[in-house]
Amino acid sequence: MTEHERIDAAKVDSAQPGHGPVSAESPTDTARLRVGPPKDKSAGLPGVLKAAHYVFRKAGPLRGAYALSLLNQKGGIDCMSCAWPEPDGDRSVAEFCENGAKAIGHELDKRRCGPDFFARHSVAELSEKSDYWLEQQGRLTHPMVLRAGATHYAPISWDDAFALIAKHLNALPSPDAAAFYTSGRASNEAAFSYQLFVRQFGTNNLPDCSNLCHESSGAALSATLGIGKGSVTLADFEQAQVILILGQNPGTNHPRMLTTLQRAKRGGAKIIAVNPLPEAGLLGFMNPQEPLGMLGKATPLADLFLPVKVGGDIALLKGLIKEIIAIEDERPGGAIDWPFVREHTHGVDTMLAAAREIPWNTIVEQCGIPRAQIRAAAEILAAHDRIIACWAMGLTQQPNAVETIQEIVNLLLLRGSIGKPGAGTCPVRGHSNVQGDRTMGIWERPRPQFLDALAANFAFDPPRHDGLDAVETIRAMHDGQVRLFVQLGGNFLSAGPDTHLLAQALSRTDLTVRVGTKLNRSDLVTGRESLILPCLGRTEIDRQASGEQFVTTENSMGVVESSRGRFEPAGPLLKSEVAIVCQLAAATLGARTTVPWLDWSADYDRIRDAIARTIPGCEDYNRRVRQPGGFHLPNAARENRYLTDTGRANFTVNPLPERTLPPGRLVMMTLRSHDQFNTTIYGLDDRYRGVHNGRRVIFMNKRDAADRGLSAGQLVDITSHFNNERREARGFAVVVYAIPGGCCATYYPEGNPLVPLGSTAAISNQPTSKYVEVTVSAALS
Repeated sequence: MTEHERIDAAKVDSAQPGHGPVSAESPTDTARLRVGPPKDKSAGLPGVLKAAHYVFRKAGPLRGAYALSLLNQKGGIDCMSCAWPEPDGDRSVAEFCENGAKAIGHELDKRRCGPDFFARHSVAELSEKSDYWLEQQGRLTHPMVLRAGATHYAPISWDDAFALIAKHLNALPSPDAAAFYTSGRASNEAAFSYQLFVRQFGTNNLPDCSNLCHESSGAALSATLGIGKGSVTLADFEQAQVILILGQNPGTNHPRMLTTLQRAKRGGAKIIAVNPLPEAGLLGFMNPQEPLGMLGKATPLADLFLPVKVGGDIALLKGLIKEIIAIEDERPGGAIDWPFVREHTHGVDTMLAAAREIPWNTIVEQCGIPRAQIRAAAEILAAHDRIIACWAMGLTQQPNAVETIQEIVNLLLLRGSIGKPGAGTCPVRGHSNVQGDRTMGIWERPRPQFLDALAANFAFDPPRHDGLDAVETIRAMHDGQVRLFVQLGGNFLSAGPDTHLLAQALSRTDLTVRVGTKLNRSDLVTGRESLILPCLGRTEIDRQASGEQFVTTENSMGVVESSRGRFEPAGPLLKSEVAIVCQLAAATLGARTTVPWLDWSADYDRIRDAIARTIPGCEDYNRRVRQPGGFHLPNAARENRYLTDTGRANFTVNPLPERTLPPGRLVMMTLRSHDQFNTTIYGLDDRYRGVHNGRRVIFMNKRDAADRGLSAGQLVDITSHFNNERREARGFAVVVYAIPGGCCATYYPEGNPLVPLGSTAAISNQPTSKYVEVTVSAALS
């Protein structure tokens, strides 16, 4: 089969005859699509009404209201949506956003998806339904198995499910023939137990959602500042003079951040927003907890908006640095904090010399921002030293993502904007505990010190070779090297790149297993056999042998806090993620382990005691996490200490990429709609961008559409181009939008079939969903 034929396939033939061909993509209908003008302000009364409608419809008014009163409160329920932190001190009565309310409603859904449902619907039939429809079928209630050759899932007991997985695992030719994926919603207790089980089994194959979202941030920050996390706390935003927001859309992806930005603006901070699209959440915020906000009065946010070309952020940052240098030349001591640079950094002279050599015409051409606007931004930065730089997947999913983030560090170091109040780095994580999972050891390339601690505390020899990340796991499944794939939460098929190749990879395994709360497309594109294991959500009471349990999570700023469910589980057969992991470990490892897995499953304090002995900064974990608001993990960069190879913060030299776009091509990026969180689709509207009743759209610049003879609403086919490979995605409706010329955007997962598996960021190996070369043409009839 040729590459072109492979990527055009709409169906994936299962590895085992009998399952039938299934659809790897969500079918969407553009017939009801409606497009209106985009918004220039976010939240307000419309956000309140939308959130209330969703949560009350799913959970019921009383259950929904009670759940919202607990959400993100001290001792309450940690939001399973984004990882934006809560205040250390007093918290609002409504410490949640529209996303959080939808997540609560989604988890407390009164509908059930049990054996009767699966008896009525074959896997092939379910694959023809949209992702939105699948998520709306209610909470999973029973362990289900898809036997080899079967067309329908059927019930299975927990004991038999664990025995089936253990049988497959223990029959593998090598532990490395299995891979264990982790979603960012897994708790610290589940993540620590999971990685320990996997390493006692004998592999470091622990791909996780960090590989797909912020791996580039960790790589860039570790090399330059000595820690792969951000260096600021929430309190720093109140002292910041400038907030630089790059490749992030807080109004849709991290709405609680808007309140933080509003407070910063009222405190005198200036905001510079860098993004290809003029998002409502970057322009204005109607605070729904204020009367004027409810009446539609917005606080303007961005003082300066720079509509950068897709992939042009590294050129823009180099332009800002060149202008900082120019201001320093004009006014010595007025733009570079030389005392800080000389005392705390390494490599400044080499970096400055390289920056001076870059021609301005190359910078302007690549970023699409006139030099005068770059100078205006640089003047703001040069006039202040308390600068916070925030970014998200708009940067991390570019081919030069690591280098781009290192240029952010270069800029901050020149201004002395690290290791002081009101200043520093802020990579904004997209899922509630993705940062905590990494802290707990979910990483395919563990450091020797961590493995040494595991060996000392648990009396075994952990594997020392690197495991597989997400991209490498897909390749290994596709090549037949990985035969068993376990997902602790998430929707790997829809989250990953190159959807059709990924679907083929999954279908070539012997067994796929997913732990989750609701049905999704990863349950339909399976190995020869497949298991769905239903788990408790964070909202639900977790009763174990020693009593009711709580779990812990870590937010974007390194705060570890408890979360305790308060609602009756969706069904009597549900198990917690922790119990599933521990009981699977006991069934698989048997006498090969000294860990008392069943005791851990009965009492999570025992897991936290093990975390305290193993993870630096987690000492006395059980006591500290019971404090109201939890505790902060240590962060050396925040204290102006740099655990790097030089013992200082490192400047870096990052050459501008050489990019020549062939005639007729555009650069595509994928993005979320406002009615989704990651791959979870809550609805079919993106009201901030004016798109309603549909998701299969492509946002195009007006001139680019006209040059191709296309008009608004017209259906088009999109072809991506990479290394002489072509991938097709058909039937997208054109939405003419304010996006820079030469650029376009689609939603994900609809655009994921166009993202090549081989196109990844240097160093981090993260898929480049924010830089895909495409051609667009009128749809074939």
